Amino acid sequence: MIDAYEDPGTPDRRGGWRYLWWLVGRQRARCAAGALLASAWMVLLAATPYLMARAIDHGLEPGDLGALAAWTGALVAAGAFNAWLGIMRHRTMTRVRMDANFRTVKVVVGHATRLGAALRGQVATGEVVTIGVGDVQTISQSLTAVGPGVGAIVAYAVVGGLMLSVSTQLALVVLLGVPALGVLLGPLMGRLQGREAEYRERQAVLTARIGDLAGGLRVLNGLGGKGLVADAFRRDSALLREQGYRVGAVTSWIQALGVGLPMLFLALVTWLGARLAVQGHISVGELVSVYGYVVALGWPVAFLIEMGHQLSRGVVAARRVVAFLRLEPEPDTGTRDAPAEPSALYDPESGVRVAPGRLTALAGARPDDAAAVVDRLGRYAPSDVTWGEVPLSEIPLARVRERILVADHEADLFAGPLREVLSGAGTADEAEMLRAVHAAAADDIVRGLPEGLDTAVAAQGRSLSGGQRQRVRLARAVLAAPEVLLAVEPASALDAHTEAAVADRLREARRGRTTVVACTSPLLLDRADVVHYLVDGKVAATGSHRELLGAEPGYRALVARGAEDAEDEEAVR
Repeated sequence: MIDAYEDPGTPDRRGGWRYLWWLVGRQRARCAAGALLASAWMVLLAATPYLMARAIDHGLEPGDLGALAAWTGALVAAGAFNAWLGIMRHRTMTRVRMDANFRTVKVVVGHATRLGAALRGQVATGEVVTIGVGDVQTISQSLTAVGPGVGAIVAYAVVGGLMLSVSTQLALVVLLGVPALGVLLGPLMGRLQGREAEYRERQAVLTARIGDLAGGLRVLNGLGGKGLVADAFRRDSALLREQGYRVGAVTSWIQALGVGLPMLFLALVTWLGARLAVQGHISVGELVSVYGYVVALGWPVAFLIEMGHQLSRGVVAARRVVAFLRLEPEPDTGTRDAPAEPSALYDPESGVRVAPGRLTALAGARPDDAAAVVDRLGRYAPSDVTWGEVPLSEIPLARVRERILVADHEADLFAGPLREVLSGAGTADEAEMLRAVHAAAADDIVRGLPEGLDTAVAAQGRSLSGGQRQRVRLARAVLAAPEVLLAVEPASALDAHTEAAVADRLREARRGRTTVVACTSPLLLDRADVVHYLVDGKVAATGSHRELLGAEPGYRALVARGAEDAEDEEAVR
């Protein structure tokens, strides 16, 4: 089975069937062993009636107790050996499925990492969640075809051959009957693929909406829009449920016909065998073997139908995975060197100029305006930003990421010990970590946790409060010690006392380095060396916080509103 740190390989992205075949190819030996074990297991199921027929014809009817004992012993041995084969088959196929599951997870997560910031712009969060919680499992289940599926085909052919030794008429019925079942069920399999694909698409959209609601429920409630959104979500849920019923209707027909038609087919074989025995064309032992073959055929036929069902669903899921793997990040064509010395960042679209080594604040009448400037300065959006005299877009992205860090106030937090959450892949010692924690006014968080920095934190910091999560994110950004730090609303969820501490300590911790904060907090703005007041995404005025308070009525109203919001937040707490 694939190791957690092993390279999963390069997936075949040419289509759903190609991807499934790639998963098989990555574990050829195990899949071959599963097919061999399943084939032997099913063939021995068919051998049981054969041995029973020999025991009757050569032992019971002639009264030969020695022959009867020998054939009975062979029957018991075959049964015991087949039980062992069944265990090994199940173990092997479990490994096949788990390998496919983990391998698909690794290629999806690895590709999501390669997409980086381009991920959210190209695919909805719900799509990724749907792949992770549904499609991966469906794909792994479809690989049942390489074990019991292959075994069913082999056993079907063997039973047909054994029936040929009894009666040509019965053999022809058996050999032609299963293909006839496939013709009858084929249209339903194709219909299931279409319904399943549509259902998965709707499910991804609704999952994405759940994520959006979870993140914006407080805002919606404040605006009075919670009821409207809830009604829309209820309608979309009803549509998804109806689509699920349609998928279930097709699946139920496949399962019903998959059970009913084989039973009718096997009943026909049994009836024909009984007629032949009455007419004297076959012996009593051969009649017993026909009954046994009919029972033994139940497994292969059931597995063949199940294989078709699983493959129909698996190829739909594989197509969704392939569509995700085909996404590509924006091409990085940068070839020029970044400035050797700390240099100014300039965004011509807004007119913002960030001087090196200073604390700069962006105060926008609309918060999205300041965030958009940060995205351009951090090269998360196309722009004509220059760094020194060099266009930012012409510098290799890896070099930009090494020196410029965008710290969003809703950045992801991974599960693990707080120490690892803060340091990530870095190698900071504990003293550096505690200094960063102090700079973010997060000392009380560490003190309040049972094991301090070694305390496990839940994914997305769900075990922490909103203000604690924000300070952990800020501490992580400070610990990274980038040459340029671009922080979006780094203290929006904090009370006034903690916010003041963050403002003072952040300035001190980043002294001599370039720092940009996008906010409307008067506490942070008052500590900035220079403030850019943005109106409609453009710089309307530049100066210190106190200068803008006296000269710009719009800025004064904006900052006063920010102070009122902070007081309201404090009252709520």
